[in-house]
Amino acid sequence: MEQPKTTRNWLLWGAIAGVIGSLAFQLAAAGMPGEPAFTPGGLIAQTLIGAAGGAGFGLLMSRQRPGAGEMLLWGTTFGLLWWLFGALTLVPLIQEGTITWDVHAAQDHLPAMLGSLLYGIIVGLVLAVLWRRVEPDRAPLRGPLVRGAVAGLLGGWLLGTFLNAQNELMAMNAVMPEMMESHTPATAWLITLLIGLLAGGIFAWLYPHPFDGSGAALMRGSVYGFVWWVVGAQTLAPFLSGESPAWALGAVRDDFATLPAYLLFGAGMALIYQWLDRIVHLLFADDLGRHDQEGIGTQGLRALGRGMLAGLVGGLLFTLVMARVGFLPGVASLVGSTSLVTGLIVHLLIASVIGVSYSLLFRLQSYDLGSALGWGVSYGFFWWVLGALTLMPVLLGEPPQWTVSAAADAFPALVGHLAYGAGLGAAIYLLEERGIPWWLSRSEVEAAQIARRQEQILTSAPAIWVLVVVIALTLPAILGM
Repeated sequence: MEQPKTTRNWLLWGAIAGVIGSLAFQLAAAGMPGEPAFTPGGLIAQTLIGAAGGAGFGLLMSRQRPGAGEMLLWGTTFGLLWWLFGALTLVPLIQEGTITWDVHAAQDHLPAMLGSLLYGIIVGLVLAVLWRRVEPDRAPLRGPLVRGAVAGLLGGWLLGTFLNAQNELMAMNAVMPEMMESHTPATAWLITLLIGLLAGGIFAWLYPHPFDGSGAALMRGSVYGFVWWVVGAQTLAPFLSGESPAWALGAVRDDFATLPAYLLFGAGMALIYQWLDRIVHLLFADDLGRHDQEGIGTQGLRALGRGMLAGLVGGLLFTLVMARVGFLPGVASLVGSTSLVTGLIVHLLIASVIGVSYSLLFRLQSYDLGSALGWGVSYGFFWWVLGALTLMPVLLGEPPQWTVSAAADAFPALVGHLAYGAGLGAAIYLLEERGIPWWLSRSEVEAAQIARRQEQILTSAPAIWVLVVVIALTLPAILGM
């Protein structure tokens, strides 16, 4: 029998999750150099604060669509906001009577940032576990777990390839100290594939049946990869090797090359999982689609045209940044030229291609201008990692530039990518608004948009937008100074 999921239930579950998250944060932080020793009073106070925060998070989740994956992503964003309003705002205000919102203060509190993220991740996961225990009529997980295992193994192979390109693959041996004597690449590859398998299985538990498009899955996967970077690479891996968490500024700078690897690992794994689910649905489901929709060919042609036009709009916004910082000759070098005109043409062509990919991946995902900007900016950040830091150096005959210095040098390009994504998302939304099929009335379209908007707000989409923007604008600045 289903237990009533009342506000009291959510407050209690949140408080339990907050206690567990707070204890994990304190346990990890206790092993770091320079951290004060445990005191009974401090332990109790921190635990009570964590419980209060968890109860507040549980109250927020009671008003969202309950889903394990959604809770994890909301918890991650909650942890980041907990750091912004706690370590950077309330604590200095109470202790010193002032607030110092600058890069140096953020650098000093970087360990607290990663600890707060760990706290939020654990709160979200524990709350998801407690919720799933009382959720009735859960669908069988056998099929999703198989798809998750396949996606996880392919994602693990991607992760190993990325880490190997940055000479970071051998560091995976530290995850299993009993295997460190071999120090062989084969052992490191095995560990990486096992991590991918575990990540894929957990992702299948979080999202047994994906409910939205490939673009949303791509961004959810990127955030999921970020979660694995925080929990795995920066926390558990050092702990298993007998060291303190790699939360200090110098340690994060040294490990920065692993962050893009985990972001792309999560994105690729989630996209493969989404496509496998669609293939299974296509082969075995009886639902043939809605009769009031256009055919797949017509939809694809419309998406192609919209993407090319919207990509040009975003590309022109990006050009304002590129021309200012002198990036156009670098783009022209992709075709063996140094001409500004050639660089502009190549840049707009690339912008159009990326625009087409956005139009296909995020078709009908934006139901108002705010969601269009959210998805567009998030996709722009993803292409800063995949494009400016990865593909462009590779096309110029160099390895991916995943160092702190390279990310700091590419910060103007990050701003340009965010502007490009904003223009791209807004343009696609406006073009989709104009492309209403003639057989649908305006009132039917508006009713469908309102229903979809309400559905999306109840998911973790807003959490993804907030997390991506804050991470994009803070981490490169903090680490690059």
